[in-house]
Amino acid sequence: MDRLLLSFYGDDLTGSTDAMEALTLSGVRAALFLDPATPEQLARLGRLGALQAIGLAGTSRSESPAWMDAHLPAAFEWLRGLAAGVCHYKVCSTFDSAPQVGSIGRALEIGARIFAQDAVPVVVGVPQLRRYTVFGHHFAAMNGITYRLDRHPVMSRHPVTPMHEADLRLHLAAQTDVPVELLDGLSLTGPDADAATDRAMQQGAGRQGRRAVLFDVADLATQRSVGRQLWRHARAGHSLFTVGSSGVEYALVPEWAAQGLIPEQAATPAPSVGAVDQIAVVSGSCSEITATQIRTAGEQGFERVAVDAARLSSRSLGDAEQSRVCALACAALDQGRSVIVHSAMGPDNMAAPFADHEPHAIGRRLGRLLRDMVAHRQLRRAVVAGGDTSSHALRELHVHALTVAMALPQTPGSPLCTAHSDDARFDGLQVALKGGQIGSPAYFVAIRDGRR
Repeated sequence: MDRLLLSFYGDDLTGSTDAMEALTLSGVRAALFLDPATPEQLARLGRLGALQAIGLAGTSRSESPAWMDAHLPAAFEWLRGLAAGVCHYKVCSTFDSAPQVGSIGRALEIGARIFAQDAVPVVVGVPQLRRYTVFGHHFAAMNGITYRLDRHPVMSRHPVTPMHEADLRLHLAAQTDVPVELLDGLSLTGPDADAATDRAMQQGAGRQGRRAVLFDVADLATQRSVGRQLWRHARAGHSLFTVGSSGVEYALVPEWAAQGLIPEQAATPAPSVGAVDQIAVVSGSCSEITATQIRTAGEQGFERVAVDAARLSSRSLGDAEQSRVCALACAALDQGRSVIVHSAMGPDNMAAPFADHEPHAIGRRLGRLLRDMVAHRQLRRAVVAGGDTSSHALRELHVHALTVAMALPQTPGSPLCTAHSDDARFDGLQVALKGGQIGSPAYFVAIRDGRR
């Protein structure tokens, strides 16, 4: 294998497919694995075309710092062994995280140690997704309005990691003792951009110890400058460990094209994959955006099956609730209808957990429901909604890798993927993995109909 341009670890599955889609749309041949790949698995995917980027999908967004201490070092060591130009710890473009769960600060510390790196770039803004970092403060758009993150109507109310601070330096300071410096947009687009970046990134007098360097990304011009600076600091024979959203990929692509490493012209999107008669959807998302998509699909003939989330996550009652829902869903599939199984309808519809609540049980049991629905009707297309849900659900289908089947440039971050599995029931399954905040109101209908 020629030297990879990029390796990445996604802190959840939908974030991982977001990064893979950004690469694919830019003509970079990428594959995403759910566990460190065996040589045989790498060879199998390599036969689809020489890979230029390899991702590893994780679950760290929903895990504790102790879990990260136990699991991330091995994952990062595997990625470091791939010796890509840049190794990216991929997080959501809304940067939602907390000291006790999904700590980006802890992951940054572990990566800096594994990669023996003094300065870790942090790139969060991604204009393609209408996410912007300006003088260290982060903004995100919804319904045509751009909000400061701590005033965003969804992210400020996230059920697990609500964002109460828009200054990403202060947000990170609650998760790590590593100091955070800022490279603002004026410095990055000015005549001394190289010197300003070098001062922030390189060790020198009075600059002992590790640090994070937060890069502003306010527009495409800033983004291109960031990509140039990242590639300048990628070391020959070593990966530059970087933390951030898919803005990392979007920033690097123009620089790779300028260096002749990828085609200058963006890849022509694959043709639409066409419609199927029915699909199965499972949703653990608590986003109002997903709730709107569920309602829209219901109006278009999808059967909606509501899950009692408290029962599904209970150690004593979860299996019975899974069986109840599975019977209803399979009956609807037998009638020729597409089905959406959902555990919430927006943030105000969340069920209080029972005392015997089992962590990640909703994601795993929704995955088993999807597995049983796909196998019951030999379905060839499915959707999982919710970042945390996707990470845990897809493992129940014995899938070991994903590649992009159909990118969705009108709603980036939610591609339709081809699943690769040693289980014939799921090998070749087309599956879309949708984060809670992603997609148009008709998203599920569009996936069924195979259109962008």
